[in-house]
Amino acid sequence: MSAFFAVMRKELNSVLRERTIVIAILIQLFVASFSSTLLLGMLSMYDTDTIVSVGGANIAVGLVNDGSSWPQVQKLSSLLSAQKTRVTLFNSFQAARAVFNSGKLDAIIEVPADQAVMTLKLYLPPQDVKASFIRIILQKPLEAYENDLRLNRGVDINFTGLTGKPATSFEFAYSVILPILMFFPAFVAGGMVIDSLSEEVENNTLQTLLSAPISIPQLVFAKIGAALILAAVQCSAWLVMLSINRIAIQNAAWVLILAVIIAGILSTLAGLVVVFLKDRERSQFVFSLVLLVAAGGSYFVDLSPLKIISRLAVNDFYTSGWQVSLFALLFGLLALLLGRFSRRLMLRAIALKKEMG
Repeated sequence: MSAFFAVMRKELNSVLRERTIVIAILIQLFVASFSSTLLLGMLSMYDTDTIVSVGGANIAVGLVNDGSSWPQVQKLSSLLSAQKTRVTLFNSFQAARAVFNSGKLDAIIEVPADQAVMTLKLYLPPQDVKASFIRIILQKPLEAYENDLRLNRGVDINFTGLTGKPATSFEFAYSVILPILMFFPAFVAGGMVIDSLSEEVENNTLQTLLSAPISIPQLVFAKIGAALILAAVQCSAWLVMLSINRIAIQNAAWVLILAVIIAGILSTLAGLVVVFLKDRERSQFVFSLVLLVAAGGSYFVDLSPLKIISRLAVNDFYTSGWQVSLFALLFGLLALLLGRFSRRLMLRAIALKKEMG
């Protein structure tokens, strides 16, 4: 067993010398560290509510009214202040425009005198990006103000009170960010196994390693074990960082176990690819192709690791450890196949040595 663990230590030490793997880990670290920021930025492209609910709104708005509609101005001011918008009251448009031109106001809303038809005027800065952002921020309070005016005029509108984050924000965090962070280490683990095994064959170092008291299956699984340790460490760190970014993960233990099992499945599958294809280029190509097909097809299957890990993270009632055990069974079957066919690596190494010499 000492030779088995020696191979594992050798593989873990070699990770620091592989630039591709280190860069991949750093990319994951960036995503995990700034997951809440990425969530806000990406969602804002198609879910405008997220900008206000997640990012807040720290803009300055001037309300203009000559005093004839003071109750309406107070109502609009309270709605704007509720979402962290700084409100300043003016009794003339000229005074508000002077402050606006000095850069101390981001927008001006002119509230007319109380009348049957209320028409508010909104003045925005000339910059398109900033103006668009301010319009998004002011959309909700202006809609709420409009509804309040309707109710005051006898137009009764009933709304369902909903609390919490927007559904899109919730879905994106648990169905996109979480699976990316939990399964990307599995892809890295598969690539590690392919590179390591193919290098042993191509560099004629396989026979040297086998001079130690270790068999070919033990050698292969030692390399897979090192890849799984690295994947487990990464996934644990990503779960901690998601928690720091206020993305709550339920059933964190099951989420971590499933992520490590998937890493084991992909690592074992990578080992099988190397056993049958031998060289690195073809193995990496076939492995990547299989991953793309499997990832795309998994969306059409209810028993998909992408769906199960999201459901576990939100504590879905119908998702539990028994689904995870099915993937553990698949991992075991693939490991048996790899153990049976792993000796083909030695045959390939001997044939390659004869070709070279």
